[in-house]
Amino acid sequence: MKRSAGFTLIELIIVIVILGILAVTAAPKFMNMQGEARISTINGMKASVQSAANMVYSKAIIKGIEKYPAGASASVPLDSATNTTNVVTTNYGYPTSNDTGIKVVVDFNSSDWTATSNASSTYYFYPSTGGSTTCAVTYVAATSTATPTISTVTSGC
Repeated sequence: MKRSAGFTLIELIIVIVILGILAVTAAPKFMNMQGEARISTINGMKASVQSAANMVYSKAIIKGIEKYPAGASASVPLDSATNTTNVVTTNYGYPTSNDTGIKVVVDFNSSDWTATSNASSTYYFYPSTGGSTTCAVTYVAATSTATPTISTVTSGC
């Protein structure tokens, strides 16, 4: 009697069918992980922007300019009182929503993040890969009656 070694064709087909069923049921659970990771990254950037704005406001209080609107006298040096190259422009003590305001004080890697503004004075921070203004942190500068608005937009993540 000849003894066979290995699997029969039927056994291999059954294993392939079972693996296919498992893949179809498990794949959707892992498909959304990239979006969730991007949302977590956006939330981390939001915390950084909030901390940066609060730090600048504290420095503005110390300097006595927390009541000044945006202008030549409303700026805070980041490093030392004599440093004029690393200065943050402020509006009522908080960073302005432009390249000389919030972008200066938020520490981010420009190859990982993109920072841009639009015509309505909203500043966006979003991941360079797979991000846009629909998956971003938004920053709107303070006014005389309100602190800055810092929020997340995650509809496009």
